[in-house]
Amino acid sequence: MTAFNMRQLVGEVDIVLITLDTLRFDAAQSLFQAGRLPVLSRYLPATGWERRHSPGSFTYAAHHAFFAGFLPTPAQPGRHPRHFAVAFPGSETTAPTTCVFETPDIVSGLAQRGYQTICIGGVGFFNKTSPLGRVLPGLFQVSEWTPAFGVTAPDSTTQQVACAQRHLAACQGRAFLFINVSAMHQPNRHYVPGCERDDLQSHMAAMAYVDGALAPLFDTLAARGAFVILCADHGTAYGEDGYDGHRIGHPVVWEVPYAEFLIPGRI
Repeated sequence: MTAFNMRQLVGEVDIVLITLDTLRFDAAQSLFQAGRLPVLSRYLPATGWERRHSPGSFTYAAHHAFFAGFLPTPAQPGRHPRHFAVAFPGSETTAPTTCVFETPDIVSGLAQRGYQTICIGGVGFFNKTSPLGRVLPGLFQVSEWTPAFGVTAPDSTTQQVACAQRHLAACQGRAFLFINVSAMHQPNRHYVPGCERDDLQSHMAAMAYVDGALAPLFDTLAARGAFVILCADHGTAYGEDGYDGHRIGHPVVWEVPYAEFLIPGRI
C-alpha cells in the first residue's frame, strides 16, 4: 500500500471520505474481479480492494471511531500508523506522517485547518430527524439529508453525488467531504428486477449501481485535487451460520473493503 504523508497533504487537497454502508469485503472484491466496477477500477490497485477490519459492527459505532481517526485497520498483525489522529496520551499508532489535531474529532480538526466540512448523510444515523440522528451530522459545518438519500430510494447515490457537487462548486477553499452511501443497506432488492428478498446478489447489484453513480463526483474532484478514502463501515450477514444483519461478531461483518488514492487535480 502506498504510504501517504497526511501532514503534507492536509491543506493542499480536498479530503474525501466515502463510507459504503454495510458493504462486505467478499462482495466488493467479487464485483471487482468480475469487472462490475468499471469506474472504481480506474482508481483501485490491480489487486482490487484491501481487506481491513472495521472498528465497529454497525454504523454509529464505526463512524464515531472513524471521526476520531480510527479508520479500518489492515487485516494483518502489526501496529499500523494512522492517517489522522486526535491528540491523546499513549497513542501507539501516531506516526510522523500522521496529521494530529488538538480537537476531540478530526472533523473539527480539519475545520480549524481551514476546511469546510460537509456531510451528505445516508442511513438513519444521519437523518437528523431525532436527537440520535443529529449527533454525527452535528460534527460538520454543513450537513444534508433528505429521504432521497436514504435506504429506500433506488437512486440515492445519484442524489447524494449531485448534492455533494453543488456544495463543492460553492466551496471557495478546501473541503472535507463525507458521504455515507446508503444503497447497499437493506432493503436493496430493488436493484434486482423481480427480487423479493434481500440477499448477497442484490447487495452486490446495489454496489454495481453505486460504482456508476460515483463517476460525476470523481470528475468534479479531478478539477479540484483530492485525497479519497473509500471504505465500508461494516459488512452484513445474509444467513451465514444462521446470522442476518450486522451488530454481530461474524467475519462478514468485521471484514470490510478499503481503498485510498490521490487525485492530483487540474487546478
